Amino acid sequence: MSPDYGSKLLLVVSIFCFNGVFGSGRGTKVAAISGLQGIESQKSSLLHHKGRRSGFFDVMSFGARADGQTDDTRAFRAAWKEACKSSGSVNLLIPKGTYLIGPIKFAGPCNNVSSLTFHLKGYLKATTDLSKYGFSAGWIEFRLVEGLTLTGGGTFDGQGAKAWPYNNCPTHSKCILLPTNVKFIAMNKTVVRGVTSLNSKFFHIALVECKNFKGNNIKISAPANSPNTDGIHIERSSSVYFSGSHIGTGDDCISVGQGNSQVTISSITCGPGHGISVGSLGRYRNEGDVSGLVVRDCTMTGTSNGIRIKTWANSPGSSAATNMTFENIVMNNVTNPIIIDQAYCPFSSCTSMAPSRVKISDIYFKNIRGTSSSKVAVALECSKGMPCQNIYLEDVHLDLSSGEKHATSTCKNVRAKYIGTQIPPPCS
Repeated sequence: MSPDYGSKLLLVVSIFCFNGVFGSGRGTKVAAISGLQGIESQKSSLLHHKGRRSGFFDVMSFGARADGQTDDTRAFRAAWKEACKSSGSVNLLIPKGTYLIGPIKFAGPCNNVSSLTFHLKGYLKATTDLSKYGFSAGWIEFRLVEGLTLTGGGTFDGQGAKAWPYNNCPTHSKCILLPTNVKFIAMNKTVVRGVTSLNSKFFHIALVECKNFKGNNIKISAPANSPNTDGIHIERSSSVYFSGSHIGTGDDCISVGQGNSQVTISSITCGPGHGISVGSLGRYRNEGDVSGLVVRDCTMTGTSNGIRIKTWANSPGSSAATNMTFENIVMNNVTNPIIIDQAYCPFSSCTSMAPSRVKISDIYFKNIRGTSSSKVAVALECSKGMPCQNIYLEDVHLDLSSGEKHATSTCKNVRAKYIGTQIPPPCS
């Protein structure tokens, strides 16, 4: 206790005692207590400002209510503004509680900040009013920040069930995109660990033009019938590493889009969902190549695909998907455990089925084992215009989950190379 605070407390207690003898009792007690509360408020304010100077910013100090009903967006925005313009090692705190949040951008650059830790311990709920979101916008967006760590065990709840009926992307090519739960745009040296994403309206987590990104111990969950709720989508990014996470959703558990390099995915448990996919690629002009992907030590359970590479037919431009390794993957009752699909078309019909111009080469499937719920466990359908090259299958063992007969393989426009165990047998 500071001497100044102690003298003020003594003064108020003296006034209280004096009024207790000479005053009317209840009113003077209220006045005295109010005085004490005022001093406590001053002390709290001093500590709060001291906390700001030392790099700690608590959203509650900026007016957040955390009652799950009051819109706390303004308090979050104010806390971020102060944190970003601070210096040194900075911590932004979201204590336990339920926060209703509209769309918000945590944007940099934070020029004088060496590291910024976003401690999410609370439960964030997205507004369900779609008119508040812009086209192709995110709900929570981090942009142009270097050295961000997002951690704390908290939850991003997109409250997607009310929005999913408005999603017509599975059937219409020119659909309006719903908000992504958490977007990372042009970030560098980012760490995300120990957080949960629930019921996103669209993608759960999206990376665009990020470098040096590490994510682990992430939980992602949405119903199997929720549309386009990809768990993690990666695009035009490099040096990305995701590990030790559980993803169960209505679309790809992880989708690796165009323009990515040096992406490693390990120890992911996937299901329900559409598996781990490269693509879809080749839909737009000037797409970047994909190279240096490693997927290892993962488990797929009850998914509609296992490992999939998908490219559009009639690509408007040429690109490449090369140097990829899928190793030590367990398939439990998976519909398409290994699939290359270069005639990808998610709609009821596509305008043209001209050959895909995405060149697929140097792809390694190693130690892929488990069970297939479909008769064709390995499907390699490559482009007639650009046949696949250097496709290797080493020690593949996929039985039919029904236990009846044996699974089969199909191949088109490819001469795969086989090493070790091959169940189902190679294409004839």
